[in-house]
Amino acid sequence: MNPFSILLIGVAMSTDAFAAAVGKGAAMQRPRFSQALRAGLIFGAIEAVTPIIGWLLGHAAARYITAWDHWIAFTVLGLLGLHMIWNGFKPDAGDGDEPPRHHGFWSLAATGLGTSIDAMAVGVSLAFLDAPIMLVAAVIGLCTLVMVTAGIMLGRVLGALAGKRAEIVGGVIMIVIGTAILHEHLTGAA
Repeated sequence: MNPFSILLIGVAMSTDAFAAAVGKGAAMQRPRFSQALRAGLIFGAIEAVTPIIGWLLGHAAARYITAWDHWIAFTVLGLLGLHMIWNGFKPDAGDGDEPPRHHGFWSLAATGLGTSIDAMAVGVSLAFLDAPIMLVAAVIGLCTLVMVTAGIMLGRVLGALAGKRAEIVGGVIMIVIGTAILHEHLTGAA
């Protein structure tokens, strides 16, 4: 797995957190940088831990399915990408008339956990490829930290539309990465 692929995974995994952060930033009353950084740290830490958990689960099962690992990675990343694209086009459930509110630690952590389930699925697929999970997890966490911090700060300006577009782009990136993995394994290119 090359450094560019790892960076793309980090960016793709942080797009749904960015979309959530834009929404949270839009709901907050003039978010300060310290609030945005706090949210970025919470999301980034959770987003960095979940692929490691997925990798451990996938690594435990890897010896049983090594002949199919590239197909599994392609399928998981492809379905994940399609799900992200679907969420990007799906309208939000809220009507947007809620008053601005403070977002506490548990609210941010729950949102961060919800947006990191896809990172756990990526961790499972990376176990089949014997990828450097600590490096990938660190890149995912750092990308999420930066994107969530920026998303909170830009939330009032960008609104939910940009967040949705970011999730669509992230989904496309995941499908491209899954296709590239499948292509590498089927053609023998490494």
